[in-house]
Amino acid sequence: MKYILPLLFAALLFAGACSDSKNENLPNATGLTGDIFIIMDSAQWKGPLGDVIDSLFRIEMEGLPREEPIFKMRWIDPRKLNFVLKQRRNLIFAVTLDKKSTGAAMIRKLFTPESIEQIKINPELFSQNSQNVFAKGQEVVYLFSQTESQLISHIRNNGKKIIEYFNVKERERLTSSLYKAGQVKGVPQILQKEFQCDLKVPFGYKLVQNNDEFLWIRQINPKDDKDVFIARKEYTSQKQFERDSLIQWRDQICKKYLFADPERLDTYLLTEVEVPYKPVLMKDVSFNKKFAKEIRGLWRSNNFAIGGPFLAYVLVDEGTNTLYYIEGFTISPGKDQREIMRELETILHTFRTSEQIPVAAK
Repeated sequence: MKYILPLLFAALLFAGACSDSKNENLPNATGLTGDIFIIMDSAQWKGPLGDVIDSLFRIEMEGLPREEPIFKMRWIDPRKLNFVLKQRRNLIFAVTLDKKSTGAAMIRKLFTPESIEQIKINPELFSQNSQNVFAKGQEVVYLFSQTESQLISHIRNNGKKIIEYFNVKERERLTSSLYKAGQVKGVPQILQKEFQCDLKVPFGYKLVQNNDEFLWIRQINPKDDKDVFIARKEYTSQKQFERDSLIQWRDQICKKYLFADPERLDTYLLTEVEVPYKPVLMKDVSFNKKFAKEIRGLWRSNNFAIGGPFLAYVLVDEGTNTLYYIEGFTISPGKDQREIMRELETILHTFRTSEQIPVAAK
């Protein structure tokens, strides 16, 4: 088993854990990306504990034009947890030892006696995660404490890490499914030879444009338009990571290469900075073990004809002294965009600088 927060967890044992040999006989996990099913006692779900868990997973995904929760949470009464529901891709079991109801008792049966004793003597224990418990490709998280108030406190203090855990797992699944049909041929060779970097481009995307400073791939569907581009320039100083500098660089790229109407060069795209309740959000992140600036926000055409969300990362390749700007954006008017942006984020995370490209691939 693996833990969300290794420093806080002992080696608890769960009755539902599966051996590798048993995993081979399990059905495949079902459900949609971004769906999470929470199994807990009905009284606790309707009370303060349920409110805290529900609000955690209904946090708005940043950088979208309309409010969309980062995950879609669904509650299941333990008494109604049937064979089909057990196969969902993301499950959370929440229980506290001070709850004596039938529903709570059913969840506690998933814990071995040794696990229960560990929870009783160590109030710092509150969570453990496991894979392939009831289905292959499944993630299961157990949330537990001696008392409800303890568990509420733990979730409030560690909510971001729990969210990030599921985010990473969804990205891993998407990586597997996106590239199952293969990759677009030719683009990796162009990137490695001319840009000294690499990006995995899923089958279905097409190369639209490339030159010495800019490369653009795109997938146009009936309901949406998914776009990824890479821009680069010489790295000169840390000031290039400042907010105004990054927005200016992005706008220069878009004005030069991206247009609402390709036949009209005066219909270029730009960064939306005039909507106060939807600001451009920037933060420092570790991106494939490299320092990067993450940028989330909205874009629009200068004539207000189209618009949508974007996600970008800015990072340096010290070996070539190159500053890279990589972005995914979408055009999908009137549609939910959470999962589109999750897909684009997955593609962006395959980006590698020159020193990160495997030798065999060069």
